[in-house]
Amino acid sequence: MTVSNASERLRRYSRHLLIPEVGLEGQRRLGRARVLVVGAGGLGTPVLQYLAAAGIGRLGIVDDDVVDETNLQRQVIYATSDVGRGKAVAAAERVVALNPHVAADPYHVRFTAANARDLVRAYDIVVDATDTFESRYLVNDATRLEGKPNVYGSIFRFDGQVTVLAPGGPCYRCIFPEPPPEGTVPTCAEGGVLGVLAGIVGTWQAVEALKLVLGIGKTLEGRLLVIDALDARVREFELKRDPECALCGDHPAISDVVPLVARALPPLGVPEIAAAQLDEFLEATPEARVLDVREPHEAVLGAAPHAVVLPASELEARMHELDSARTYVVACRVGAKSRWAAQRLHDAGFRRLYHLKDGLLAYAAGHDDFGFF
Repeated sequence: MTVSNASERLRRYSRHLLIPEVGLEGQRRLGRARVLVVGAGGLGTPVLQYLAAAGIGRLGIVDDDVVDETNLQRQVIYATSDVGRGKAVAAAERVVALNPHVAADPYHVRFTAANARDLVRAYDIVVDATDTFESRYLVNDATRLEGKPNVYGSIFRFDGQVTVLAPGGPCYRCIFPEPPPEGTVPTCAEGGVLGVLAGIVGTWQAVEALKLVLGIGKTLEGRLLVIDALDARVREFELKRDPECALCGDHPAISDVVPLVARALPPLGVPEIAAAQLDEFLEATPEARVLDVREPHEAVLGAAPHAVVLPASELEARMHELDSARTYVVACRVGAKSRWAAQRLHDAGFRRLYHLKDGLLAYAAGHDDFGFF
């Protein structure tokens, strides 16, 4: 390293060098550290930017997705000109542009059981910035089997969660032994997320990663931080290792990373109608009504045809308002709430029921006049 290069680095990191817990030796630690960020989306964006700015020596970026216009509301590492580009490559370019002293390894691949352990093994710390249950279990299992700490975060609407899942402490399977049935928990794409929340949670993940590298402070190991941005509240819950955990318990049954097999939804006791068939069905069945069980904030995206509006959250209290002799096609935005509502009505004795498969979003795709705005 030349004298001018060393001088430039001292100036760049001068605010770190003033902190007793960091100092020159701490900055050198950061420069030697290798951090793998799985997911270059809403959470990965602030993680990558702040870890790069802090001087983490090598950043691995795993994401097989491409930049979409809907990402720009919260994934602030990308510009409009990046739409259509691979996220891992575009993010790596921004990281190096932000700090040329940082090496960035873009992996434009899906994080799978086949490559998880190899990717994790090459780094010191892993940041889970993913948004699917499949990926979270893969990151958890790979990091635990390779003995690497996992800085976990998740977001939905106004709520966020952060914790550190480190060797010897509880793992993700201790908290959630198995994933929920497929389709029962909405994603951010289905339920939305406040863009700035990704910055709050991702930045907190970056803080935890830096503390792990520097060996300072008290990390969130054994504690789950829950952030409620809407009511401006932060709560903390204790996490404990489960001795019966299949991965890290006293008698583990998992010895390698395997693909997650999602639990199937129980059979629906109601026939389904495809979105493309809804108009034809309503025309052929004049007494039929669409039972729109979307919540009010979702219903502003468009009005369903021939609809009776009854939010799923009010179904139990207002079920008596429905006519069991009428035919209903139960519908929501993507088909998750409506599936539950249709089954609940069937269990309550309603028999003239149908379920709109894939929801009103699929119906709207074939109807320019649906009226999203």
